[in-house]
Amino acid sequence: MKKKLTLGLAMLMASSMALAGCASKTETAGGNATGSEATTGETGTDSDEDYVLAADQTLRYNLGADPLTLDPQLNSATDASHIINNVFEGLMREKDGEVVPGIAESYTLSEDGLVYTFTLRDATWADGQPVKAGDFEFAWKRGANPATASEYMYLFESANILNAGAIAKGEKSIDELGVKAIDDKTLEVTLSAPTDYFLGLTGFATLMPVREDMVDDEGAWAKDTAKYIGNGPFKMSEYKMGDQIVLVKNENYWNAENVNLEKIVMYMIVDESTAHTRYTAGELDVNELIPTDEIPTLIAEDPTFYIMPKIGTYYYAFNMNNEALKDARVRQALSLAINREQIVKEVTKGGQKVAYGFMPEGITDNEGKSFTETAGDYGVNPKGDVEKAKALLAEAGYPDGAGLPEIEILYNTSESHKLIAEAMQEMWKQNLGINVKLTNQEWAVFQETTNNNAFDSLARRGWIGDYNDPQTMLEIFESTNTQNIGRYSSETFDTEMQLSRETMGAERMEHLYKAHDILMEDMPIIPVYYYVTNMMIQDSVHDLELTSTSKLWFGDAEMIEVQE
Repeated sequence: MKKKLTLGLAMLMASSMALAGCASKTETAGGNATGSEATTGETGTDSDEDYVLAADQTLRYNLGADPLTLDPQLNSATDASHIINNVFEGLMREKDGEVVPGIAESYTLSEDGLVYTFTLRDATWADGQPVKAGDFEFAWKRGANPATASEYMYLFESANILNAGAIAKGEKSIDELGVKAIDDKTLEVTLSAPTDYFLGLTGFATLMPVREDMVDDEGAWAKDTAKYIGNGPFKMSEYKMGDQIVLVKNENYWNAENVNLEKIVMYMIVDESTAHTRYTAGELDVNELIPTDEIPTLIAEDPTFYIMPKIGTYYYAFNMNNEALKDARVRQALSLAINREQIVKEVTKGGQKVAYGFMPEGITDNEGKSFTETAGDYGVNPKGDVEKAKALLAEAGYPDGAGLPEIEILYNTSESHKLIAEAMQEMWKQNLGINVKLTNQEWAVFQETTNNNAFDSLARRGWIGDYNDPQTMLEIFESTNTQNIGRYSSETFDTEMQLSRETMGAERMEHLYKAHDILMEDMPIIPVYYYVTNMMIQDSVHDLELTSTSKLWFGDAEMIEVQE
């Protein structure tokens, strides 16, 4: 039996239901996508054809850069989320495109839709201590506490957990957060408003439980194998900074009997050519860092290459504190002068699609309609509009770019990011007469720089939705949101977002559409393209899962003997 990659993003193609609602059973995804279209379908077969498990249940995966942190409440990066998603387990978990019980064996919901009561199953931490409802209460209050400085603190307000917003503003104490351990097996969560996607959010990293006796304020514990104790299917046995992280099967996981992998070796190979060479040499089983120039050939010839849909947008954030960039006409001119079609066809070459707005494909509204299609294209020409860009720049006082200070693009070290930045640099120079400086930083440093708004002009950014609702993309641009790296601030935008939290149904969605319109008019960002996932997976890998929010799940994966 050939490998199968379970794709939790089937809802992008066929389902209009929110993740936390009644998401349909996913199709399997696989085979290489042809052309530039991401596909779902089958690789191999779902029949009862026999296959043989390999004697060595070790999977080798290229994580890429060394993660900034592996602390569930402090992390905000996808690479670390792959690890957290397998070392820890929340109340619920996404599997096969559905939200299923994790550590919560069952739950009840009050008639008014405001109070969830979770009953925990018999589960233990990797060191054998029981998982308690108090571990969840501690972790959630830790994440929602402004003193922790979690970049995802806002997620508790997004989930409408009672008093989360007031706590963030310092108006209430953390003890008043709407989460309470009734006893060791019972967790009660009170919401301020019914929230359709709440259950799905309980499987997100920030809402994973952690042990109070293990954590520290800085997150150093999460790189110490003696302290990084989780409750998921794997545990960390080795951490060599800049080299590799090794996960091994957690024999104390409640569902350990159904976990086949014994070890996952996660290499930190940043260079795409090196990673690809090691994959083709059979030294890696799964790799996402693929040289752009190789992709056309891989699409045509390599059945282990995949293009898969992804709820996310690749964009550049303007530093709104930069004096020259405070003029919206300058920002709009820079956006209009970009040939996005050229970038996706000649630079990235991986099946990405031109971004007309910030909302990516796959996000649906209350009627199940595509938010992107309903919102429209905002007048974006995929090939750019140089004449209009020049006119706007002249109106702003910079005819043919004269007098405009040098623009700096900051990106994290990666060949693909470099190529995109170089393309933007050339377009702005040729079309607008603007001088552009390129600066790259290693991933951990880059995160610190951008999170602290310490970049000069523009910074590369990507945002992957955390749940299937427009709010997951829009809320990061609210004035107080910790992910708002450019420090965009709009009272009208903030008002629409707040009203969306106070309303439901069509009225709520109207406020979200208005918020998106305001964002695209103000242009504090330059959306470039909608993400896809490019991944190479050896035939010996079976039942690896990519969730709807692009997190890898190894709990059902296994290594099989390849039949020649």
